[in-house]
Amino acid sequence: MKSITVKNMIEDLKLEEINHPLHEIRHITTMELNRPGIQLAGFFDYFAYERIQIIGKVEHQYLSTLTGEIRKERIDKLLSYDIPCLIISRNLEVYEEIMVAADKNKRKILRSHRNTTKLINKLANYLEDKLAPTVVLHGVLMDIYGVGVLITGKSGIGKSETAVELIKRGHLLVADDSVEIRRIGQEALIGTAPQIIRHMMEVRGIGIMDIKSLFGVSAIKESTPVNLIIHLEEWENNKNYDRLGLDDNYREILGMNVAEVTIPIKPARNIALLIEVAARNHRQKEMGYHAAKEFNERLMNQLSSEGKDK
Repeated sequence: MKSITVKNMIEDLKLEEINHPLHEIRHITTMELNRPGIQLAGFFDYFAYERIQIIGKVEHQYLSTLTGEIRKERIDKLLSYDIPCLIISRNLEVYEEIMVAADKNKRKILRSHRNTTKLINKLANYLEDKLAPTVVLHGVLMDIYGVGVLITGKSGIGKSETAVELIKRGHLLVADDSVEIRRIGQEALIGTAPQIIRHMMEVRGIGIMDIKSLFGVSAIKESTPVNLIIHLEEWENNKNYDRLGLDDNYREILGMNVAEVTIPIKPARNIALLIEVAARNHRQKEMGYHAAKEFNERLMNQLSSEGKDK
């Protein structure tokens, strides 16, 4: 299970530390957040204590309506659970009962100047990015005509050489050799390069190249959605390759299906050009136009017309 420390979150989001529990390294393991209004009202069944707890203006105002004894009881029970931390929005006052309970139970209390809605949005985006499921794949990731294309194939097939040609044609390199892919919700797979090899490319016979220095900042991109996989393989004379493209093929990555096209390689085939065409064709499909299906429909209509004439 992926996790991040509360300390890292504090540094990244510039949150104010209200207290400093000794020898406590707290980890956050879920993207979900909780506003404990119902818990402060006394109902602790099904309490999602593993989430970050957020006290906004509504919860803060409710606490002010309670007597000191009841407020102390509810807060003490809330902080007796093993929560990652509690964040108070809007720079609201931290009640003394919170500080006493936090010290007793060694819980981290933080505060933000943001209003509650903006704080929740900021935290949700941050946690989704940091805790997203991740996989590292071998290949080259590029942005081609706005399509995130992952080029795969066995070592030595020519992925990096093809990528150089595509860069010369004006397309953008995201990652070479090692591609980190994160699943963001159920909507997208986002690919990027590991920090140590970012903007770098290896070409056999030449070595390591800094694409940013060689071609300029317009030749690179930090990240891109993974929309299409182009798999390169050596041409096999006895293999029947798809010539119409009626059947759409997919590869599963982190539980999501990504369209995949296999391109066989042999001398005289312009692989960079074919990848460009595949990217354009994918964009057409995404916009609702499928050339192979259109051709098949025309063919069926013509055969049907010829059958009626007879």
